[in-house]
Amino acid sequence: MSLRDPGGTSGGLGEFFLGVIMAASGGYLITSQVQVTSAFGYWYGYNAFGLTLVPLLFGIFLLFYNGRSPLGWLLTVVGLAIIFIGIIANLHIYFVPTSLFNTIIMLVLLLGGLGLIARGVRAH
Repeated sequence: MSLRDPGGTSGGLGEFFLGVIMAASGGYLITSQVQVTSAFGYWYGYNAFGLTLVPLLFGIFLLFYNGRSPLGWLLTVVGLAIIFIGIIANLHIYFVPTSLFNTIIMLVLLLGGLGLIARGVRAH
């Protein structure tokens, strides 16, 4: 094996690196056109974020009182998990409006780069 053999095959090193550059560029351009927002804490129209803090705060209280309290550790971990899952579950992901030309360029860079990577690791 040498540096000229990407993936342990007799493929092309230049194709591989050109593919990596193209795929990284296309991936960056696509992800820069995505907007992520959140509406965390709403439950049936009411802001319920404070309710998610109750187990966490009570668990922290118990841990300050007794650092070995299993209930304190359980409530703290469950409280953090509720908050984390609530944030992830309430994400809204939007593709920002862009021109068709820009979208085609982004997709060609991403998929063309992935194709060149696959071609570079394939034996010639």
